[in-house]
Amino acid sequence: MSELIHLPGMEPAGQPEPAADPMATAGPQGPVPVVLLALDQGKFDAARSLDELAALAEANNMQAVAAVVQKRQTPEAATMLGEGKVAEARLVCLNAGAEAAVFDGELTGSQLRNLSAALQVEVIDRTMLILEIFRSRATTNEGKLQTELALLRYQMPRLQGLGEVLSRQGGGGGGGAGARRGAGETKLELDRRHIRRRIETLESRLKEMEKRRGETRRARQKSGVPVVALVGYTNVGKSSLTNALCGAGIFEADMLFATLDPTARRLMLPSGLDVVLVDTVGFVSRLPHHLVDAFKSTLEEAAFADVLVRVADASDPAAPEQLAVTDQVLDELGCGGIPRLTVYNKCDKAGAVPFDPDILLTSARTGRGLDALKTRLDEILAARVRRIEVLLPYDQLALADILRSRGSVLAEDYRPEGVYYAGTVRVDDLHRFAPYLLPRTTGDAPGPAGG
Repeated sequence: MSELIHLPGMEPAGQPEPAADPMATAGPQGPVPVVLLALDQGKFDAARSLDELAALAEANNMQAVAAVVQKRQTPEAATMLGEGKVAEARLVCLNAGAEAAVFDGELTGSQLRNLSAALQVEVIDRTMLILEIFRSRATTNEGKLQTELALLRYQMPRLQGLGEVLSRQGGGGGGGAGARRGAGETKLELDRRHIRRRIETLESRLKEMEKRRGETRRARQKSGVPVVALVGYTNVGKSSLTNALCGAGIFEADMLFATLDPTARRLMLPSGLDVVLVDTVGFVSRLPHHLVDAFKSTLEEAAFADVLVRVADASDPAAPEQLAVTDQVLDELGCGGIPRLTVYNKCDKAGAVPFDPDILLTSARTGRGLDALKTRLDEILAARVRRIEVLLPYDQLALADILRSRGSVLAEDYRPEGVYYAGTVRVDDLHRFAPYLLPRTTGDAPGPAGG
């Protein structure tokens, strides 16, 4: 059983013109029109996945003009879709004026080649689309290297099926490329060797970057500053939430994977405790495993956090499923045991979930729930900090530097016998101030709710 779907608001266009590169950014004519292809084997919600694929296409400046879905238990080895459905998809591409087709799943090199030949348009799969989005959005050097590594790992097993040009023999004599390849070396073998060398180079460079990231992380842990990581599905408003909480100028947009590189910002909680708020890359359902591996050093910011804030879109009915995807990726990263706080963002949008006292609702746009979020973080991190009042002799003011750098100063007063400070201090540093605690604070009552 199969079905043909024309997406709402998308009218068929005229005769298509060949597209040299469907992944290239469209010009003044607008987004590249594409047809979505899917094989529904009953393993997941195909309709939801197709909606997500359309959103991914939009994030890559493509416009889904129609979708062709086949319900079938066993995929066709050569093309995934059955012969009749492939012929139907060819007509849909022709009538809809599509310049490319996007398959909702991973294809082998030969399947990509076979589908492209049958449909007479370029075909890409879900993974290629996500990788292209990552490639175009990566801004830091590490993000660019990670994306290139993921692309090469994706391409390596698909070289065999990417066309006859890769299997042509190179001549062994004379000058030119043939002489450089060696006698009888195929273009396919040359490309494989080049990709292997490049992968080794990228892995080496990324290990160096990961080492530096680890040193920064250890310095942060040594300072005792707690880390709060925002994690969740792509386009749930993590960057907007970070900007609203910290006043940071992180790029934000209503699209999938608007930001890729993790961003750390300082946030002061109501208790006076400083924390580092980390905005991580978003997740997506069926995120390719090798893509998770390539970005593992970036995603590992979550694995070293003291608190994980799971952010969901309050206006999206699929929010519970998205949180499940988030938990799955977090489990793969070894984040079990880290305290988690769930936040439903975008509560100001139409269709937001009804109020539930057990659900923390926020809106980065209106500011609703932000104070409650910071209070909840204070409660979770209460064991990390104490509120104290001390009178430091003038020959012990070096302790004031510890109070400022590793805690916070809420009040300061110079007196004849020393300097009075009221503030918060890390539990690990509490013993340093014990001789100078004022009597009413020696009870060591836990902050931040009050000490």
